[in-house]
This record gives sequence, C-alpha cells and structure tokens, in this order.
Amino acid sequence: MASSSGNDDDLTIPRAAINKMIKETLPNVRVANDARELVVNCCTEFIHLISSEANEICNKSEKKTISPEHVINALESLGFGSYIAEVKDVLQECKTVALKRRKASSRLENLGIPEEELLRQQQELFAKARQQQAELAQQEWLQMQQAAQQAQLAAASASSAQQAGSSQDEDEEDDM
Repeated sequence: MASSSGNDDDLTIPRAAINKMIKETLPNVRVANDARELVVNCCTEFIHLISSEANEICNKSEKKTISPEHVINALESLGFGSYIAEVKDVLQECKTVALKRRKASSRLENLGIPEEELLRQQQELFAKARQQQAELAQQEWLQMQQAAQQAQLAAASASSAQQAGSSQDEDEEDDM
C-alpha cells in the first residue's frame, strides 16, 4: 500500500479468499506464493483507491454514506469505465439476493399468525412428541416384561419337565 502505517496488515483481503478466487479463475495454473502475495496487495490497493475516490465523491455530494452510485462514479473518474457494466450487473444480483432474503425472513410475518400463537403451537407439538415417545418407551418396557415372564415360564416348565423326567428315572430304578 502507499502508506506505511502499522495498520496495513489489518487492511488486507484474507489470503484464503484470494487463493480461492485464483483457483476458481485459473484451475489448471500453478501460482507462486509471491505472486499470490502480489495479487493480495494489488486487490487491497485497488479497493483502497476506489473507496477513497468514492468517499471523495460522497463528500462532494454532501452525503454521509457511500452508495453504489458513488462507487460507479469513482470507477469512471479513475479510468475504469470498462468495468461499470459488469459492476452494475453484480449490483443487480446483490439486490436480488438481498430481496429474496428479506422475503424469506418476512414469511413468518406474512403468515398472519402472531408469534405467541406460533410458539404455543410449537410447544404443543413438542408435548405431543414427548407423550408419543413416553408411550413407545412404555410399550417397549411392557414387551420386555412379557418376554421375561415367558422366559421364566419356559424355564420353569423345562425345569419341572426335567424334574418329572428324573423322578420317572428314579421310579424305574426302584422298580428294578
């Protein structure tokens, strides 16, 4: 950057963002680290140049907030007029995305149901789900109890059958 203040590191684009852009733009090209650093510095300087010019234009028009028109005028005054058509396209895309986000976030408001009612309905659904879960757990417990009782009965009948069989063996031995 042109200035040599200690805050220059704070005013750079994240290297990961630049690396991603390079990979997407030039997928089959290897770029040296010093070239990547140069791209980061050029991008930072370009943004600083455009934003400074846009700020001056904003101040001349006695505004306090830089608008997209100020940025477009800054591009023109700095000799980057060839970028303006693409910048306007990107600006329109950004406005469309922002509008979609606003519409998505206002769907809740457009339902016509107060937030308190929606919260009550949500709590009611949670309570039903907990009740169903408790009933399923109760049914599983009863099935396990029945299975355990059947296993005990089967074991008891097998034991009594075995005892009956062994007592018959004893009876037969006594008969001999």
